[in-house]
Amino acid sequence: MGVGGQREEILCPDVGSSMGLSTFGTLPALAFGIPSDETFVITTTNRKEITEENFRELVDDGVTLYLLQSVDQMLLLATKERIDFLPHYDTLVKSGMYEYYASEGQNPLPFALAELIDNSLSATCQNTGIRSIQIKLLFDDSQGKPAVAVIDNGSGMTSKQLNNWAVYRLSKFTRQGDFESDHSGYVRPLPVPRSLNSDISYFGVGGKQAVFFVGQSARMISKPAASQDVHELVLSKEDFEKKEKNKEAIYTGFIRNRKPSDSTHITSDDERFLHNLILEERDKESFTAVVITGVQPDHMQYLKNYFHLWTRQLAHIYHYYIHGPKGNEANAVTKEISPFNNIDIQISLFEKGKVPKIVNLREIKDDMQTLYINTAADSFEFKAHVEEEGIVEGIIRYHPFLYDKETYPDDPCFPSRLNDDDDDDCFLVEKGARGKRPIFECFWNGRLIPYTTVEDFDWCAPPKKRGLAPIECYNRISGALFTNDKFQVSTNKLTFMDLELKLKDKNTLFTRIFNGQEQRMKIDREFALWLKDCHEKYDKQIKFTVFKGITVRTDVLSKRMQSPWTMYAAIEWDGKTYKTGQLVKTTKTHPIFYGSIEKFYLYGDHDGDIFATGGEVQIALEPQALYAETKIIPISKLDRTVSDKVVKKYIEDEMARLPDKLSVTWPEGDELLPNETRFAGTPIGALRIEILNKKGEAMQKLPGTSHGGSKKLLVELKVILHSPTENKEIISHISQHGGKWPYWFKKMENLQKLGNYSLKLQVVLNESNADTYAGRPLPSKVFKFTIVEGKPEKFLVGLLELPFRIGVPFSIPLELQDEFGHATHLTNRIRPILEASGLTLKHEDIPVATKCVIKGVTAKGCVNSCQGKNFNLKITLPGLKEDTQVIKIRLQPGPPRQLKVKPDSEILKIENGTAFPFQVEVLDESGNITAQPELIVHCKFLGASDLPVYSVDCSNGGTNILTGPVIHVQNIKKDQILKARFEVLNCKDVPPVEKIIKLLPSSHVARLQVLSMNGQKALQIKHQDEISCVAGQVMNKLIFQMYDEAEREIPITAAAAEKIKVNWTPKIDRELLMQGLLPDVKVPTSVKDARYCLITYLDEHVSLESAFTVRPVPDEPKHIKCKLKGSNTLQMGEELQSEIDVMITDQFGNQVQTMTSACVNSLGVSGPGLDKSNLKITWQESTQTMKVKGIRYKPCLLGSKELCFAWREFSDFIRVNLVAGSPAKLQLVDWPELEKPVAVINGRELQKPLIVQLCDQWGNPAHEPNVKISLTKSSNLKLVPSNQQHKTDDTGRANLGVFSIHAPRGEHILQIKASYNKAILDCLVITVNVLPDPEKPICLNVKYDKSPSFPAGGTFPDFMVSVLSEDDTIIKNINPARISMKMWEAQSGRVRTPVDVTTFSCSKVKDDKEDGFFYFRDKVVPERVGTYMIQFTFAMDKTNMLNSEQIIIEVVPNDPVRLLPDSLPATPAVSNVRAQTSRTLVKDLYLHLMDEYNNHTGLDLVGKIIAKIKSPNEDFEIPLFQGKVNTVEFPLENGSAEINLVLAEDSPGRDSTEYILVFEPHLPALKKPLEPYCLSFMFYNDSKKQQLMATLTREKDQLSKSIDLYRKMFDTTNQLVAEMKCQVKEAETREALLKNELKKHQIELPQTNTLQYVDSLLKKKMLEQEGVMKQPRRTCTLPNYPKGNQDILGKIAHLAQIEDNEAAKVISWHLASDMDCVVTLTTEAARSIFDETQGRQQVLPLDSIYKKTLPDWSRPLPHLRNGRTFFRPIGNPVFARDLLTFPDNIEHCQTVFGMLLGDTIIIDNLDAANHYRKEVVKITHCPTLLTREGDRIRSNGKFGGLQNKAPPMDKLRGMVFGAPMPKLYSTISAQIDLLQQYRAAVIKFDSVNKDLDLHLQSLNTPEMQKRKQELAEQEKSLKLVKQKLGMTPALSDKGAESLLQPIILDISDTPIPPKRMRRDTVKKLYSSEEWISSTAKQQQQQELQMAPSELNGTPRKRKA
Repeated sequence: MGVGGQREEILCPDVGSSMGLSTFGTLPALAFGIPSDETFVITTTNRKEITEENFRELVDDGVTLYLLQSVDQMLLLATKERIDFLPHYDTLVKSGMYEYYASEGQNPLPFALAELIDNSLSATCQNTGIRSIQIKLLFDDSQGKPAVAVIDNGSGMTSKQLNNWAVYRLSKFTRQGDFESDHSGYVRPLPVPRSLNSDISYFGVGGKQAVFFVGQSARMISKPAASQDVHELVLSKEDFEKKEKNKEAIYTGFIRNRKPSDSTHITSDDERFLHNLILEERDKESFTAVVITGVQPDHMQYLKNYFHLWTRQLAHIYHYYIHGPKGNEANAVTKEISPFNNIDIQISLFEKGKVPKIVNLREIKDDMQTLYINTAADSFEFKAHVEEEGIVEGIIRYHPFLYDKETYPDDPCFPSRLNDDDDDDCFLVEKGARGKRPIFECFWNGRLIPYTTVEDFDWCAPPKKRGLAPIECYNRISGALFTNDKFQVSTNKLTFMDLELKLKDKNTLFTRIFNGQEQRMKIDREFALWLKDCHEKYDKQIKFTVFKGITVRTDVLSKRMQSPWTMYAAIEWDGKTYKTGQLVKTTKTHPIFYGSIEKFYLYGDHDGDIFATGGEVQIALEPQALYAETKIIPISKLDRTVSDKVVKKYIEDEMARLPDKLSVTWPEGDELLPNETRFAGTPIGALRIEILNKKGEAMQKLPGTSHGGSKKLLVELKVILHSPTENKEIISHISQHGGKWPYWFKKMENLQKLGNYSLKLQVVLNESNADTYAGRPLPSKVFKFTIVEGKPEKFLVGLLELPFRIGVPFSIPLELQDEFGHATHLTNRIRPILEASGLTLKHEDIPVATKCVIKGVTAKGCVNSCQGKNFNLKITLPGLKEDTQVIKIRLQPGPPRQLKVKPDSEILKIENGTAFPFQVEVLDESGNITAQPELIVHCKFLGASDLPVYSVDCSNGGTNILTGPVIHVQNIKKDQILKARFEVLNCKDVPPVEKIIKLLPSSHVARLQVLSMNGQKALQIKHQDEISCVAGQVMNKLIFQMYDEAEREIPITAAAAEKIKVNWTPKIDRELLMQGLLPDVKVPTSVKDARYCLITYLDEHVSLESAFTVRPVPDEPKHIKCKLKGSNTLQMGEELQSEIDVMITDQFGNQVQTMTSACVNSLGVSGPGLDKSNLKITWQESTQTMKVKGIRYKPCLLGSKELCFAWREFSDFIRVNLVAGSPAKLQLVDWPELEKPVAVINGRELQKPLIVQLCDQWGNPAHEPNVKISLTKSSNLKLVPSNQQHKTDDTGRANLGVFSIHAPRGEHILQIKASYNKAILDCLVITVNVLPDPEKPICLNVKYDKSPSFPAGGTFPDFMVSVLSEDDTIIKNINPARISMKMWEAQSGRVRTPVDVTTFSCSKVKDDKEDGFFYFRDKVVPERVGTYMIQFTFAMDKTNMLNSEQIIIEVVPNDPVRLLPDSLPATPAVSNVRAQTSRTLVKDLYLHLMDEYNNHTGLDLVGKIIAKIKSPNEDFEIPLFQGKVNTVEFPLENGSAEINLVLAEDSPGRDSTEYILVFEPHLPALKKPLEPYCLSFMFYNDSKKQQLMATLTREKDQLSKSIDLYRKMFDTTNQLVAEMKCQVKEAETREALLKNELKKHQIELPQTNTLQYVDSLLKKKMLEQEGVMKQPRRTCTLPNYPKGNQDILGKIAHLAQIEDNEAAKVISWHLASDMDCVVTLTTEAARSIFDETQGRQQVLPLDSIYKKTLPDWSRPLPHLRNGRTFFRPIGNPVFARDLLTFPDNIEHCQTVFGMLLGDTIIIDNLDAANHYRKEVVKITHCPTLLTREGDRIRSNGKFGGLQNKAPPMDKLRGMVFGAPMPKLYSTISAQIDLLQQYRAAVIKFDSVNKDLDLHLQSLNTPEMQKRKQELAEQEKSLKLVKQKLGMTPALSDKGAESLLQPIILDISDTPIPPKRMRRDTVKKLYSSEEWISSTAKQQQQQELQMAPSELNGTPRKRKA
């Protein structure tokens, strides 16, 4: 409550019912001391004044009020208002509904009950005896409403603990402070096997979620051990609703504290069962009971109906709690009660009128873990160590293959394999034993997490290449993972959060557990060896031997399984051998088969002997004489117990019972004898037949077998007539045995046909009528006989030769027959009698002959038709029983003999121009009209020129109309006489006929005339005239006239009007035409279109036409037309670049050509937002148009704009596309307000990517690509990835990505800049507030003693290093191996760290030091004097290092130990001659004091050096120095001395002798004398010899230098050759690899002309590819929406393609209403399309789709669950979405079609669809089903009707999904790609080969050979020189050189000297890893890829 500008809070008394505004209003005045004369108001925070009327409504406890001077007073300070925001009670009541979900077909109810069991396990974990947990299902209606009770004998809960239980989300870790808990002071349990610590009641949510998932109310009853009271709490949804309704506090309640067994408070009949439960409390020391009421009905049905299923699931979840760490081992010795198996979980189901069901989970023997344990032959235990304390124990079990079956257990509820007993003849090769199930089930703290499985690990997954064990062995393993609580699980304990991710992390370490001990070795190798051992030890396989080849089996139904099959002749199985020909018996087949082995089949392509599982055997059924049949069965169905003796006995018994012969008798006579000849019609007597076997026993059926019962035998009788061409079956009867009577056939009397016969009796099988059985013929008997003809009794007329013609002789053949119609012949001559009415007949007699013919028959008479006339001809042969026959013959006219022409008049009149028809007839000798082929009648006209010739064919009817073309004579004015001559061609026997023709003038139409009325004047329109008319007008009053040849007008009659046609109208008004008026002609509306008018007159005499052309001219102005030349797009603020032409047209759009420039003054341009300031309109005289320029817009909305152009009263519109202007500024997309700093932890990423959008000056997004975007920052701000320039994309956006910020603490500025067209755009400024990262190392703090000096080779003081974070705290728990010390010599001018670095590792941490500090002790100081840099490095990861500040140290020289020169002088060669140069020993030799490491030291020492000469051979003749002295002294100052020594002239000494020059230092300040420096020299008495030796030495030096140069050159050449050979090898390998790839694509390449072949093949393949592309494919003809915006994907019909035609049709029809819908990415783009099309186009924005409901594209079909098939579907069901292919935007398209199609399924036909739906709805919801035949079953089951039947494809009007490119296209494309690669590889190979050859040739050139020769000569010369030098006295190894050599070697450029092996103290202080010499380091780098320190993430640098 505040007063004016003050803010103060006071406590007011409770606002009770008695308080009013009068009382309450005095309180503020008293509290704040407000004077009584000052006014104030009290308001709510909404500024509503408190009055007496609303006081009760607005004022309540806890309400914040304002104390103001007035209601509208401004607040001077911010205020605070108290609010309460308790969650709604649905948070608790409905929590289980959202937490427990079904997965893979599992009902989640058992997992909810498991949550309650978890609580009980935790509660009973301290029990020393039995831990009892009971689940009681109280479903007895007589005891109340259904309830579920979970009771345990755990520790119980106090009232405070019960209160804690009711608090949602109060886990055991947060129960502190005010909360008392049974987990107070929570201590993590000690590790136990399998993590069975009962610590699984964790999150404080599971119990509440579970009870409210099961029911609506929970009653918690608990009694702790130390209390006498029972505490009871009730939580119910009903109570929550009541409190909410009464506005009471929802999350409050009461705990009832009562004595045990007191149930007086239970009064409701619905809870009567509680009385019994409470009575059971009497003897319990402590307990907890959870009673759930209001059980959901579907839950209750599930618990009752699936009792065994869910109890088995619980036994699976708590398997290891019930049975202990080793599980339920069936063969284990009975275990005593122990902490691992003292849990007793009992489940009881009580129903009214039924015996209670009670089961103890320990007694369940078919839970999956029990099945896994008891079917495993061996196990492989391992452990996985994950980061921190995460430990996973694992076990893998092996389930072996035993001869014919896998032992991997099936889930009884979801069997994955068929029972072998159900398999009759068909055998499929089994898939993997495990199927699609993952290997590992996952247990958390010993209990199963059901929805999480792990497929496999890399080391136990099937290898890509064949390993130690066969691939199928990997499918015989099951496993379990046991994790501790370091792995997160979901609060409902259904899934792990990150188990698999952590286990498959590369840092996870797997170790094997063997005999209880952890072994660190390669887990993959160990597992492979174990699996191999299991396979060899436990798998019992079949050995296939005697390889017979590979074959294809067509008897296998699946085409995929038809090949390859390997054939074998023998197998070895379980100690027995089976081979080809061996007799066997089957088992588990119906019926049982006996047979002999033919071959064995094994699926796959094998070669030679092999051990394998499965396989099939082909057997021939025995006895083969009985069956002749083969069967192919699984090898597992061979009976291994049967003996050969049993099988042979069975075969012999079967053979003896087969039928052998027939017995035939003739009971009624008429016996048929073999080969007998009989007359036609002679009967054959009845037959009696019996079938006898080999024993002579009569039989009626085949002997009974076990193959399906005995078959009846029948006897078949057949009488067969034999002919040369075929054997015809005349009679066929089948007789069966009558039981009491034998086989019987009746007498046959109908055999009348002549010929050779066979009577065959054959035994056949019933039903099949087969006369063979098992390849063996059944008994039969054959009688052969012959039938001949009898005497003639009748005759028939034979085939007559047609035609019969008048006067032409013909013959009549006759056929004589016996009584059965068999042909016979005459014995004497006969005179036949022939009679026919109306004909005169003549004929000859019939002679005695084999053929009977009446010859010479002729006939004459009238037939009245050229087709002839039918006559009945009666033929009589006297003397026969049937002597008369009447035949019908057709007599045709005879040959032509005369011609008759009609009309008969001699003179005929014909009108000119007409054709005259003549009737002609051709007659025979009797006057009958006759006809014959090629009967042509010809007529010629004589008397004028160009007369036609008439001709007609009378071949068909003998008569015809003779006519032809019109007879037309030009310009005939009067009658003209012509002659016509008629004759028959090719018939000389017919005389010609002549007629006289009189030709009359013609009266037909000869000319047409067209007239046009112009006023009262008629103008003639001549043929092909052109007439101009105004466009669009009508030409009327066209007059039409006709004239004959004499120019006489012919009136137009109705008949003539029908023959007049015009081409400008299809309909003619015949009435007007008869009046002489033509139809009106409409002039074309376009001046470009001329109308061609044609009038035609066509009758049978003449064809006339008259034509003219109508040319339109423009009319008066009526419209204006605007045309945009160029693009219609313009930028905001810019002028339209295109010009707009405006033309004036008439009403038909024809440009008016009569306009002038003055018309521009009348043109106006307008449009919304149009800027007219620069508008220009000009007149174009050449085109007669107006040109408009300067179109631009004021700032307004972008998009399509309409421009209106108006001229006078006419207007036209043009649409332009207004786009954003030129980029002027930048904007961030989806970024918070830039006014506030963005907080980010140093080193972390920004919360969002920086996406920059170009905008114009008005803020419109500018789609300008390739604009460079740069990011500037302060120098102390670092961005990762580093700042790079970006370019905008096509939308004007640039995604700068997500940056990691690295900067000091505080605010920093980021500026995003861009320039466009050399103009800088407004930049964006982002303020970043960088916060320190407490976990990020920022610097290293180094402490050490800086006071002492650092002498060379000494020891450094101890360095103490710590790692500081950004907030200046020390980071602890760092691996010491990640801290290293580096040292290098400082280089002048270098700042960066050099490569030559020595690395030291951290010393062991002492116990007395603080945590977080790392020590580097006893490190050796470098041996060389100089400035050194020391830097400490912390490896943050494998790539990033954190370095300390560089420490500069000065290494000073150590104590002096020797005397050395600056450089090693050459061996002097001197003589004692007079010349001083020849006597000079040394000149300007500087000797220095050196320490042990050759550092110049002793700068503060003063002394002298004494030089003297010694002889190594103790020679007494010693040379003397100049002045004849033995010694010479030199002063030593600052540790150095300058030496010049000369021998005395004529000095003594032995010639060619080596002497030693000794320099002894004398330093009084040193306690220990120093070693002298010695130098050898050669002494000669002869100066010439001295000069010769000096010359040889110089020559040797020159030769050595030259040889070195030559060798370097040849080494370089050899290296180049090696590299080129390597390139050749690589190119050759590449070419061979590609060649093999081409072979896989069936492309073989020739050995020669490869490139030409590849080029031709490439050309051919490209042509094939082009041909495939041009092949007709189904396409969508629906026009797509133009993609002017990148957010537009297109119409749905164009987004997908479907290959199958039927599926494409039905899916297109199913989505017909959506096919035209345009899909966009954003709602804005959709709205733009909506506006452009005025709402006519339907659109679908993707950003408005709720994607969580979209289907999972990897989800299996509804009939599949957990990899198991619930039923076998028919009709090939498949998800409709799986048939779609998407050319582009796959992810977006999946979203669209996932929403449209959902789970729609395609299936073959309606029957299959109904069957599928009927089965699916038994287990889940069934989606919509579409059939390939076009039917639809909706998801609600409705089908039928036109609305559920797809129309044909053509009725879809192109709205159909297109077909994708054929698969052949991708195949050819891949081949083309490979060929192109191969071509490039061949060219590369040739190129490098040529280069190598050229180089090798260059090595053999004369020049190179000369150089090699020069090298050899120089080496030879060098050898000679050395020999000459060797002739001089040899230098002793013990001389000065031996003293100098190691010294010189130590003087090198290496900044840090190698480790000194001669110092024992140093050896003790350092390990070999700390300081390694250069050579040793190089060797180590070659031998080891990674040093031990690098394994910890810290790469150690070494000297190169």
